[in-house]
Amino acid sequence: MSLEGKRALVTGASGALGSAIARRLARDGATLLLHANGRPEAVEQLAAAIVAAGGKAECVVFDLRSEEATGAACERMLEGGPVQVIVNNAGVHDDAVLPGMRAEQWHRVIDVSLNGFFRVTQPLLLPMLRTRWGRILNISSVAALAGNRGQVNYAAAKGALNSATKALSLEVAARGVTVNAIAPGIIASPMADAAFDADLIRQMVPARRAGTPEEVAALAGFLAGDEAAYITGQVISVNGGMY
Repeated sequence: MSLEGKRALVTGASGALGSAIARRLARDGATLLLHANGRPEAVEQLAAAIVAAGGKAECVVFDLRSEEATGAACERMLEGGPVQVIVNNAGVHDDAVLPGMRAEQWHRVIDVSLNGFFRVTQPLLLPMLRTRWGRILNISSVAALAGNRGQVNYAAAKGALNSATKALSLEVAARGVTVNAIAPGIIASPMADAAFDADLIRQMVPARRAGTPEEVAALAGFLAGDEAAYITGQVISVNGGMY
């Protein structure tokens, strides 16, 4: 239970990947702060399941696209003490080839994934640094590394998140805080299942299958623990061999 006594925020915890990461961190002893915006009932059910399994969890519902709402939510979270693990998982797809992409599609994807990272991490960072222990995990994507047709906005947002990961890691390493990014490939979820059939996955992925949310969560759990204290500034792929 290496995270006993640590408070951990997972943004976008209502989805398959966010909920798997939250369950893993709760299993490792963390007190979970489960964020959602559009589907608060999903994190309420997740919190209940974590508590029923002997863990500790509460819900925080706010819109990451709002400076005011996110700032107020961070103030409320800090009333309970520093947040020492931040998992910036929230993100959205709004796909279109660039010639046909509307401005709102570009800005929405950038706003949630990249600006959302700033809006959450910046106010929570100084209290974390004062404890001289912290873990920041940014959930990126294989699209940021290899590109993907129809996802110039998403690849740009996640690519910027990778660069922010590397720069921030240099600023906080001396205070016992690590910053890493996880870049999943095709991970089984309702969204992925709708976009990729089994035959296409076998063609694209050398491992010939989609990954599971739990496989990504296993890496997140390791990076959040004490054993990963010397790993920082890295972008680590979980993708079955995709390039």
